[in-house]
Amino acid sequence: MTSDPWGRVDEQGTVYVRTADGERVVGSWQAGSPKEALAYFERKYEGLAVEIGLLERRVQTTDLSPKDALAAIEHLRATVDQAHAVGDLAALAKRLDALVSVVEERREERKALKARATDEARRAKEELVAEAEQLAASDQWRVAGERLRALVDTWKGLPRLDRKSDDELWHRFSHARSAFSKRRKAHFASLDAQREEARRRKAKLVTEAEALSGSTDWGPTAARYRELMSEWKAAGRAQREAEDELWNRFRSAQDVFFQARSETFAERDAEQRENLTRKEELVVEAEKILPVTDLRAARAAFRSVNERWEQIGHVPRDARPRIEARLHAVERAIHEAEEAEWRRTNPEARARAEGLTGQLQAAVDRLRSQVEQARAAGNDARAAKLETELMGRQALLEQAQKGLQEFSG
Repeated sequence: MTSDPWGRVDEQGTVYVRTADGERVVGSWQAGSPKEALAYFERKYEGLAVEIGLLERRVQTTDLSPKDALAAIEHLRATVDQAHAVGDLAALAKRLDALVSVVEERREERKALKARATDEARRAKEELVAEAEQLAASDQWRVAGERLRALVDTWKGLPRLDRKSDDELWHRFSHARSAFSKRRKAHFASLDAQREEARRRKAKLVTEAEALSGSTDWGPTAARYRELMSEWKAAGRAQREAEDELWNRFRSAQDVFFQARSETFAERDAEQRENLTRKEELVVEAEKILPVTDLRAARAAFRSVNERWEQIGHVPRDARPRIEARLHAVERAIHEAEEAEWRRTNPEARARAEGLTGQLQAAVDRLRSQVEQARAAGNDARAAKLETELMGRQALLEQAQKGLQEFSG
């Protein structure tokens, strides 16, 4: 009989393994020596040890699930219990027991990790929902829409919660997105209606602008174009393509009118500059009339200048006050000379002036006599009062005398 610490082979070739519960037959060996028999069944034991070692490494170093790990352990345990091998089978069983403890620890760790991940996912989804509900009231359509799409992508990347919680949060999240989409749709529908109304209004403005483009009624038409531009700005924007097309037509109509006006005004400005030169020559001729020494000749000369002046036409607006003021100065001088001549030759006015002068002279003489009488009587107060009245009448007399002298000029 051949044996070792964990097994033996009897004379009939039966191979036994020693366990805590006693010996157990694991096989028979007839082909060779008992030593070879033990070596064969010891190699089977080593194979089991290798399988257990591999499972230990998988449990420690991979993401093997606890369920799969325990199934593998139980499979190996059954294999060890029924193993046709010679070796310390109890030690293998202890290793499997220890591995069960490791798996359970890993299970608890995974549960804790899963719980933390769930809590983090819940908080993350609650934050996404809160932000989505805030964005639902936003009028920043493009920015808010892009952010909501990003939130959806973030949501998809988060782990699911329990069905009830996940459904409730998703319902709120989805409702916020729907509310935003409805508001945005309503906004752009209203905007489209406004743009269509703007298009209609601007089309009418373009029609009128094109009708006015050939007008030569420069002032009123230019004013109307300014009004049309104000109405254009007040109408709001149409759809982009319509806006561009209408604006090009509107601007082209204006350009046609204002180009024609500019050409006309350029011709008119050249003519008015020529008129200014001619009127400046006439003003110089008119100013030579002054001072007026011969009223009849002055009138004739000014009449000739004025007739030629009227035939010339307009001058530039900014030069008009200056050139006309010079001509009017000559005209006023002639008019003043006429008035002076009339006053000098008017017999009625001369008679009135002589009568007034005589009356004032008599009043002055009378007051002077009364002053002398009051002083002679010692009435100084009356004398002073009469002297004051005398001074006033004397001043009026001097003015009347000067006026009378004009009639003898």
